[in-house]
Amino acid sequence: MTNGTVRIPADDARAIAQEAWGYAYAPLQCYQTMYNQTQNKAFGGYVGGFNKFRHYARSSTPADSDIVTPNNDTPYSWAWLDLRAEPMVLSLPVVAAPRYYVNQWFDLYTHNFAYTGVRATGREAGTYLFVGPRWMGDIPKGFGKVIYAETDFVGTLTRTQLLGPDDVDAMKSVQDAYKLMPLSQFVGKPAPAPAPAVVWPVWDAARAEGLDFIVYLNVLLDFMPVQASEQEMFARFARIGIGPGRAFEAAALAPEIRDAMEKGIAEAAKALKEGALQQKDSRALFGTRTELGDGYITKRNYGAMLGIYGNTKEEAVYGSQQTDGEGNVLDGNRHWVLRFEPGQLPPVTEFWSITMYNLPQRLLVDNALNRYSIGSRTEGLKQAADGSLEIYMQADNPGPDKESNWLPAPRGPFFFVGRFYGPKPEALDGRWTLPPLTEGK
Repeated sequence: MTNGTVRIPADDARAIAQEAWGYAYAPLQCYQTMYNQTQNKAFGGYVGGFNKFRHYARSSTPADSDIVTPNNDTPYSWAWLDLRAEPMVLSLPVVAAPRYYVNQWFDLYTHNFAYTGVRATGREAGTYLFVGPRWMGDIPKGFGKVIYAETDFVGTLTRTQLLGPDDVDAMKSVQDAYKLMPLSQFVGKPAPAPAPAVVWPVWDAARAEGLDFIVYLNVLLDFMPVQASEQEMFARFARIGIGPGRAFEAAALAPEIRDAMEKGIAEAAKALKEGALQQKDSRALFGTRTELGDGYITKRNYGAMLGIYGNTKEEAVYGSQQTDGEGNVLDGNRHWVLRFEPGQLPPVTEFWSITMYNLPQRLLVDNALNRYSIGSRTEGLKQAADGSLEIYMQADNPGPDKESNWLPAPRGPFFFVGRFYGPKPEALDGRWTLPPLTEGK
């Protein structure tokens, strides 16, 4: 690298760009959400900046586009923490049974690095301290848990169960009791100097899909200390201009280098999309770096593409199907049946649901019933006398005798996601899996 110009063989540039784009995919999808929610005041899902919650007191609809594959079961609360100046304190209320809630915490990699909520910390009130990777100050005693993050900015997608149409006010009171405050305020001491302001690049999906992914990645890397296990990889990345805070201009590249890098990016994108199409469930796609294990970069990419911020399997298991038995993308003009055999309903301690999404948008599907998901909480869902259950996925109404079990699909490509909260051991270890769709009449 000399004066911003890449001076390596074109084949090397192609291979490194392919690897680096693959590395950056999940963090950039995370950046898209963080940027829109904390910086983009014109965005419908704008949270209002860092270190504050925004709560939603309703289930998602087709108009919600904060993230792809939105959950329709548990209204969301969003928050993003800036941990650079000092740690942040989370205070949680008592939450009585049977209401389920979970604060899922993810870093800029999209790793689920911590959980608070019913499963992880119980139903009692508690306070929890979130500490950034560069904090050198003292940690007071007395917190229910001290949680260390790998990145300076982290987020939560908090889910609070809505128990029915008459439960909105009670659910809102639980949401309003989730509190965030700086450590200095919590202990009654003067606040430290604020962290420097960040010039966040405006999110542009087209730029992020091309060579300018490096522009976004270089900004993010200022807040993502390189892990020891990735130092050798980042030494390779540096050869094409990648590094914390480095300037990058695609126009300055020699034409043959630019072409080679663009080919590498296209190859990485193609491989990711093809691999994601083959994924059937989520158990291996969400978690910490350690939990993901070998191939953690590819796994987190699949998770970010199929449903960013999915839960770690101990919290919830997800199942999905996107293609038929011949590899064709599912089409709502055809008639599909999801059949649970007798005694084979999803094994969970909380509840389960199946949610419909269009393609390629991966958003909820507008329909005459205003039904976007179906599951164990759906009123009027009909099981057969033998205990089996059939769910009908198609654009056409299947008729009055089947409408109770109809999950409307778009007239065109679709996929669905099954969410199983509080999975029992047989769902965790694979003894139970989501059955495949079959084509009905």
